[in-house]
Amino acid sequence: LQYNRVWIPDNEEVWQSAEITKSYKAGDHFLHVQLEDGTELSYPVDPAALPPLRNPDILVGENDLTALSYLHEPAVLHN
Repeated sequence: LQYNRVWIPDNEEVWQSAEITKSYKAGDHFLHVQLEDGTELSYPVDPAALPPLRNPDILVGENDLTALSYLHEPAVLHN
């Protein structure tokens, strides 16, 4: 999962995009990510419910939502 981008919940923005900076191993309780503003953090995760993956930039603004690789709330809102 390293270098993949995910959506993490945010109190102000609802969802924030983050890039995974360290490989995630099954059973880890933290995801090491970097937000778009450069802030690095260890985001607590439930291994059974990891944050949703972000679609590639090439799909942003797609008119047909069924063309998205990942279809979930943050992907639809961002699109």
